[in-house]
Amino acid sequence: MQSISPNIYVKDLPATIEYYKHLGFEVTVTVPEEGDLIFAMMVCGGVTIMFQTFVSLGEELPQLLRHDGGSLLLYIQVKDIRKFHERIKDKVNVIKGLEKTFYGSTEFSILDLNNYVLTFAEDE
Repeated sequence: MQSISPNIYVKDLPATIEYYKHLGFEVTVTVPEEGDLIFAMMVCGGVTIMFQTFVSLGEELPQLLRHDGGSLLLYIQVKDIRKFHERIKDKVNVIKGLEKTFYGSTEFSILDLNNYVLTFAEDE
């Protein structure tokens, strides 16, 4: 295995794209290229996340039909976590503030607009 790129299912792809732009992500691919989007790939540094609408694969993979969010937490390593936290904290729903963990990492968690939990961490 060489990498993992989560494909996260969302209801409102344009809103999701705008939200993740606030976190520093850039769009690299969309399907279709214009119009009503059903898929987008976004990248920030070494992190790639794909977003896709629920309806785009609902018939092909009905197991994917469910509510927003879920039992998924994206754990994302960042540099300069305190600067990153300061830059986004008023633009996102912070559900767990900056704290030093017992294993030596500084972390904080947010809930994105699709009810997914993202934990940002740095080994300071």
